[in-house]
Formats: sequence, C-alpha cells, structure tokens
Amino acid sequence: MPYKERDINKMYYTMGEVTEMFGVNASQIRFYEKEFDVLQPKKNKKGNRLFTPSDIENLRIIFHLVDEKGFTLKGAKEHLKNSGSEVKENQKIIDSLERLKSFLLKLNEEI
Repeated sequence: MPYKERDINKMYYTMGEVTEMFGVNASQIRFYEKEFDVLQPKKNKKGNRLFTPSDIENLRIIFHLVDEKGFTLKGAKEHLKNSGSEVKENQKIIDSLERLKSFLLKLNEEI
C-alpha cells in the first residue's frame, strides 16, 4: 500500500499563522477580535493569542462578509447574530468549492 500523508489538524494557530492565512496585519485581527464576540482566542501566560479552528472558521466568515460581500462591521455583526448557523453552513460550501476549483486548476495544468 503506498504511503499517504495525513492532513495535520492543529489545535491552535499563532497570530503569525493567522495573519499569513488571511494576508492581513495582526492589528486587523486584534480589531476584529474586539468587535466580534464570536472570536475568543485563548491567551497563554505571555499573552500571545492562540486561535482554535473554530476561531479560524469565524474569521473566514467575517472576512467573507466584510471584504467580499461589502457588509459594514455593524451589518456583519447583525447578520452573524441573526443567521449564524446558516452563514457557517454557506461558508463550508464555499470552502469546499474553492478546494475543488484549486484541484481542477492543478489538474488542468498537469494535462
């Protein structure tokens, strides 16, 4: 049986990893942490933020609403509050479609 690499699922992500994921400054992540109640990163003894996968998912939703959909911060807060589970389900669908698109583009390059 051929060797297959496992996907590594981390329990916590550092601020540096999160800023690389989203391509933004740490100050914007800290600002969103203060503005949105759904973001609750853990802090270690030094005060460094450690983001869980659910925090990353919530950040994806916030960035999607604010950057792509054009919501204001107030509008994004209300939208998350009123239809939080629906928004999370839609974000999962968007993420899976983006993975499928990148796979197909990679496959097209190899052909």
